[in-house]
Amino acid sequence: VKARVHSRKVIVNGPRGTLCRSFKHLAVDIKMDGPNRLKVVKWFGKRKELAAVNTVCSHIQNMFKGVTKGFLYKMRSVYAHFPINCTVATGGKAVAIRNFLGEKFTRHVNMLEGVQINVAPGQKDEFHLSGNDIELVSRSAALIQQSTTVKNKDIRKFLDGIYVSEKTTVVVDES
Repeated sequence: VKARVHSRKVIVNGPRGTLCRSFKHLAVDIKMDGPNRLKVVKWFGKRKELAAVNTVCSHIQNMFKGVTKGFLYKMRSVYAHFPINCTVATGGKAVAIRNFLGEKFTRHVNMLEGVQINVAPGQKDEFHLSGNDIELVSRSAALIQQSTTVKNKDIRKFLDGIYVSEKTTVVVDES
């Protein structure tokens, strides 16, 4: 895995691709401290400003994990009476949700750039969202979940929807 920094913009290259992220909105120093070390420094910061240092480090670690292992979110459709019918469209770039709570309206959700959706093999009512950027994968999962929110009914009783059931990596560790 190769990383480089140019004016608070971090670019990470790995076997699964390239991720780029800008941290120009934060007043921190980011520099390469050797060939395999990245250093994030905040000078004379207050407590909340110093918390941004660990946040930046977590974002960079997620970038490293994304370009080596990738991110995989598993989603399940949950229904009590009307079976939710989901079809993957445009080669894994969108999903169409039909028959949610018996409605005739079809919900279309487009995946964000770099996120692939496909039906889980051998598992009924399950989908896999995969990609290198954790933010884009989780936002795509959130768009799907929010498209099936129940309106004007008691949400304690009507639990129908599509929910994230598991968060894991595309490349599974040997353990």
